[in-house]
Amino acid sequence: MRELALKIDVDTLRGTRQGVPRLLEILQRHEAHATFLFSLGLDQTGRAIRRALRPGFLSKVSRTSVVSHYGIVTLLYGTLLPSPDIGLKCADLMRSVRDAGHEVGIHTWNHVKWQDHVEHASNPWVEAELSRATSRYQEVFGASAQVHGAAGWQMNRHALRMTQRLGFSYSSDTRGTHPFMPVIDGELIDCPQIPTTLPTLDELIGVDGLTADNVAAHLLGLTAQPGTDPHVYTLHAELEGVRLAKSFEALLTGWRSQGYRLIPMRELLASISSTALPRHRVERGSVPGRSGTLMTQGAPFP
Repeated sequence: MRELALKIDVDTLRGTRQGVPRLLEILQRHEAHATFLFSLGLDQTGRAIRRALRPGFLSKVSRTSVVSHYGIVTLLYGTLLPSPDIGLKCADLMRSVRDAGHEVGIHTWNHVKWQDHVEHASNPWVEAELSRATSRYQEVFGASAQVHGAAGWQMNRHALRMTQRLGFSYSSDTRGTHPFMPVIDGELIDCPQIPTTLPTLDELIGVDGLTADNVAAHLLGLTAQPGTDPHVYTLHAELEGVRLAKSFEALLTGWRSQGYRLIPMRELLASISSTALPRHRVERGSVPGRSGTLMTQGAPFP
């Protein structure tokens, strides 16, 4: 059977409280399982306004209805409103995801802070942020985290090294085509990468006539042909768990019809021997529909 792994990024307090419960219901109806990656600390979504200076960001905001997806209250956190601590407020809800049989892991401590600053951050900065996240994960789940998936697919050399030092079984910090062992600046990182292989809804909607009503059909066209799997699809609790839930259900129905088994990323990794994974450089690059640059699977190494 073909395999498609579902990776769910939970960025905000709203996404945790509203999106996660709805996604649990949808996944149960479709007999699907996923990897939920949680933002475990402060929600400072309002501070993302600095991204307005990035090329392409304002056009993305206008076409993806950021206010309607995230809500005005969320967009004020960290500016006009205090920054809520997601892990303190939602620990029981996070544990309910694990108890429902889904994989859980670390997305970040502070989503906006990581996404906006890690590219040029120092090793002490990276270590402090990841230490906060891993400590909170331990407090919430009573176990060490086994998977990390970076906010906005943003990493640097220090952060990639930390995935090895912290003993993660694997990470999902990149965009690419297939699982690999990462190499950065000539250094092999002993922590497999499972990259996101498919575009996200916010990258597609508003481009080339795609809307919430027809975006699922477009994505299903990308996965229809045999031999293209395995795939990793990243969704967001704030989007597919709220206003784009109908599009997500259409995707799940379609993938089932295409013969896919819908699984968490750990099951995808379990079917692959890490000793057989190819080595690839990790490089900064871009993807259509997303502003700025992010970490991508580069050329084979050496």
